[in-house]
Amino acid sequence: MGGSCLAERLSHYVTLSSGERAALDRLEEQDRAYRRGAVVISESGAPRDLFVVRKGWLHSSVVLGNGSRQIMRFHFQGDLIGLPLLAFPDPPETVTAVTDATLCPFSRERLAALMTEHPRLAALILALTVAERVSLADRLASIGRTSARARVSSLICEIHSRLRILGLAADGAVQLPLTQEDIGDATGLTAVHVNRMMRGLVEDGLIDRNGSHLRVLDEGRLCAEASFIDRTPVETGWLPPPR
Repeated sequence: MGGSCLAERLSHYVTLSSGERAALDRLEEQDRAYRRGAVVISESGAPRDLFVVRKGWLHSSVVLGNGSRQIMRFHFQGDLIGLPLLAFPDPPETVTAVTDATLCPFSRERLAALMTEHPRLAALILALTVAERVSLADRLASIGRTSARARVSSLICEIHSRLRILGLAADGAVQLPLTQEDIGDATGLTAVHVNRMMRGLVEDGLIDRNGSHLRVLDEGRLCAEASFIDRTPVETGWLPPPR
């Protein structure tokens, strides 16, 4: 896979300058392979690198006082992971590989240098990070105030919209390498409840499933059931000029 995956993601929002692309390429000069289930960042571990996701799926999670796990966000190609380390000395969440994954590590100091040299990239990364937090707030509100079916529908809509902007949702079809436990930990449901909700969405003609493949058949109805708001578009008119 050639070129910067982060540059590919950011280019959906702005036309990157040659200098910006070169800087992002340098951020991904090295890569590391992680097997499915590997812990990349641990809540109990020492702070390490930040990463750009080059390939694969990961998730960020926290372990609650009763020992249960809450998945906060799934991470895909071009995502930045480890950004909480910019604000805290110790990792506040655990990042785990959902599939085999390839990540590009970089230090906080390298990110600081990129932001100093390219303030438009810094501003855009800030905007996307804010959008991610709003999306998380939407899902937490969904967990607290909506039905089990709406929670599952909302998560599917979120994943579908994020993969679509990356060009990974052709004709509504996406890879969904998640277990029912993963979906349950992201929506506050048991695996049995998730299975029941997914079957209902299939029976009602909203989605189709075949192994780890999922196709959204009626996006309008699915999003309406979930009261889903797509947070992938962001406002870019205020960004400073490129360098």
